[in-house]
Amino acid sequence: MDTKATLQAQSDLLRRDILTMIAKAASGHPGGSLSAIDMITALYFKVLRHRPSEPEWPDRDRFILSKGHAAPALYAALAHTGYFPVEDLMTLRQFESPLQGHPEKGKLPGVEASTGSLGQGISIGAGMALAARLDQKNYHVYVLVGDGEVNEGQVWEAALFAAHYKIDSLTVLLDCNRQQLDGWTNDILNTDPLASKWRAFGWHVIEIDGHDFDAILSALDEVKTVTGKPTLILAHTVKGKGVSFMENNIEFHGMAPNPEQLQKALLEIAA
Repeated sequence: MDTKATLQAQSDLLRRDILTMIAKAASGHPGGSLSAIDMITALYFKVLRHRPSEPEWPDRDRFILSKGHAAPALYAALAHTGYFPVEDLMTLRQFESPLQGHPEKGKLPGVEASTGSLGQGISIGAGMALAARLDQKNYHVYVLVGDGEVNEGQVWEAALFAAHYKIDSLTVLLDCNRQQLDGWTNDILNTDPLASKWRAFGWHVIEIDGHDFDAILSALDEVKTVTGKPTLILAHTVKGKGVSFMENNIEFHGMAPNPEQLQKALLEIAA
């Protein structure tokens, strides 16, 4: 099986776990987890330098899920790469489980930052990447943000900071699924043209299909060749990707599937 097919199979496995854990919890955010999972799969199973058996390895690459409500996607990737047992995924959002609705650093191996208050991830990532420069380390920092999240002013402050200090070990992946909690992003607060804005802020911008593994891996390869500026990967995605009745359906931003919907979704992904 080639790399693309292998990653697609892995991503579909994670999709099934995402839906199953959210359904079991009867709470969670399937739409944005499914739109981001292909990028997260490429990172954890192909790109990141990391050691699940040594989560605090000093030279590891860092990944920050700024859109913390998509925690099921991160948890699935961490479990299947060996940070904790896969069966623990089914404790999502349970009392005293380390798998809470948003990631919390110190509770779960592999979680680099507590996130969920939107807009903070790039600031955290820029700080980590700048620390790498000061410590003469060569690890890379990746931050995944949502397109609704870029409504936050702190995103743009962090973007200015990272460009000013030429933090080229920082890459932001923008999950551009065109929807947020209350509807379509362009209706709530139109931030287009995103690529032009980030370029104007001093970033190297790569625009891709966020569900095409060849495009994702090519972009992540290109990142390593960029010097003197941070990189934004503007990934066009579909909210709820992989499940027909969830795709572009705002209801599933934060609604768990019921048992019948779960079975239908699992059958679609397995097909």
